[in-house]
Amino acid sequence: MSIPALEQLPREIAAGLLKIGAVALRPNEPFTWTSGLKSPIYCDNRLTMSYPEIRELIAEGFAAVIRERHPDCEAVAGIATGGIPHAAWVAQKLNLPMLYVRDKAKGHGKTNQIEGHFKEGQKVVLIEDLISTGGSSLKAAVAVREAGCVVQGVVAIFTYQFPHAAAAFAEEHIPLDTLSNYTALIEAAVENGVVQSEDVALLQSWRENPQSFGV
Repeated sequence: MSIPALEQLPREIAAGLLKIGAVALRPNEPFTWTSGLKSPIYCDNRLTMSYPEIRELIAEGFAAVIRERHPDCEAVAGIATGGIPHAAWVAQKLNLPMLYVRDKAKGHGKTNQIEGHFKEGQKVVLIEDLISTGGSSLKAAVAVREAGCVVQGVVAIFTYQFPHAAAAFAEEHIPLDTLSNYTALIEAAVENGVVQSEDVALLQSWRENPQSFGV
């Protein structure tokens, strides 16, 4: 398949996520998240595992970002659970060791939180499927850093672009890159007739103030 340039990836991947139903938009009938938050978007990037074309597009995108932003990367770590399969495909493309990071250490055996062989000072890029608040991704990145590795950054498939998430990464001095984002998704959704142009302002208002959406 033909892989688009990095600047074209956000729209291409957003369109792919919409096509396979990994992302759904309902500006006028919002979803309710587990937290109780009303949202016009529901994202399940785990579906990408089942679609080779979008899976390959994402893997190539991750590999391109790592080559450009972190050319001296020495290992790729998947954040459990959504980032694990993508980390495996990317590690294979880059011929690098792969790790994965649990939410917390196991309660039995060797009580590992990080699986795979790594060494102190190793330069690691973490792979995630979705950035919401950024809390779970940062928790994994800090765990890798505290294990003695150098965390070069986190790369994710998609971000809701919440300002507080970007601020959280900046506070930990951990670079964040994403292949696609909420802005590109809205553009792709309008272009493909998934939502109407008059819904754009409503969709944008959610990202600016998600707590008051649908209230």
